[in-house]
Amino acid sequence: MNSKTIAYGILRALGIVVGVVILLWFLYKIQSILLYITFAAVISLMGRPLVLFLKKRLKFNNSLAVIFTLFITIGLFLSLFLLFVPIVTEQGQLIGEIDINEVGDDLDQLNQEISDYFNVKKLNFVELIKQTDLMEFFDLKAIPEAINTFLSGFGALLIGLFSVLFISFFLLKDSKLLEKSLMVFAKSEDETRFMRAFNKIKDLLSRYFVGLLLQILILFILYTILLLIFGVHNAIAVALIAAIFNLIPYVGPLFGGALVLILATTSNLGLDFQSIILPKLTYILIGYIAIQLIDNFLNQPLIFGNSVKSHPLEIFLAILIFGALFGIGGLIVAVPFYTAIKVIAKEFLSEYKIVKQLTKEL
Repeated sequence: MNSKTIAYGILRALGIVVGVVILLWFLYKIQSILLYITFAAVISLMGRPLVLFLKKRLKFNNSLAVIFTLFITIGLFLSLFLLFVPIVTEQGQLIGEIDINEVGDDLDQLNQEISDYFNVKKLNFVELIKQTDLMEFFDLKAIPEAINTFLSGFGALLIGLFSVLFISFFLLKDSKLLEKSLMVFAKSEDETRFMRAFNKIKDLLSRYFVGLLLQILILFILYTILLLIFGVHNAIAVALIAAIFNLIPYVGPLFGGALVLILATTSNLGLDFQSIILPKLTYILIGYIAIQLIDNFLNQPLIFGNSVKSHPLEIFLAILIFGALFGIGGLIVAVPFYTAIKVIAKEFLSEYKIVKQLTKEL
């Protein structure tokens, strides 16, 4: 091997490294655009069954079916936003009408009752507040900066919303658009297998996201019934928020349960803790746990196991692994990514025994 060959090899390797670095830098710079495309792809996968239904059953043309689907999607998100309004409005009114002395007496009474019931030392909230030095957070100089941050964030939200809807429209209108865009990365001899894998992934993930919506709907109905029975304020909105928390596997239900218990407590602030608040919280907690058991042992295995054709143990392990690697975000994307990996492995690595065993149901 002469010196020219060695120099060529070094330069080639260096060029590959530089190219990879530039590509990663470019992807980092356009990460917001990639996020828009990802959200649009999810919306298109969720809306795909509705578009097909409108075209085949109701004889809509393609563009009208897509527009109708997007209007329904916008309506759902708008409904979610409007359900949050009562909570925000009520909390704003409570803050405006708050009586510091009365609230202090209520908190002190609640603190005393909790301390007596559990036989623990009473906490001095006044001293705790003094120690935290909350006045440091009320810096008037930070108000203009906070307003500018809010306005820029609101503008970015509007741009992002328009971008997602615009991209979603074309992905729904032309179901082959995303496929054609990804085909540029496939070798000519692998195009058939690539297309087969892509169509399988698209079908499975479409069913998965529809199943996810069904899970949230079932939980929302059950939570609403539970909270209405025990008279929690804004039961419908609180139930919806708790149901949405379930999008985060395992961790989400804990946050949702904590939110439900906190709002149930504030709804009864000033009442006797031992005879009213504690029994009500206990019954709500029992009901919440029962609903989670129904979801874990009935909803999820039936909905997700059938939609992505994976064993519940596979899904559980995939969620744990992705969560350990990528945190909360990994928990959310674990099932879709694992499903895509399985389909790709079946198409390109089917000669391995472990791949055959894991993908035999696909």
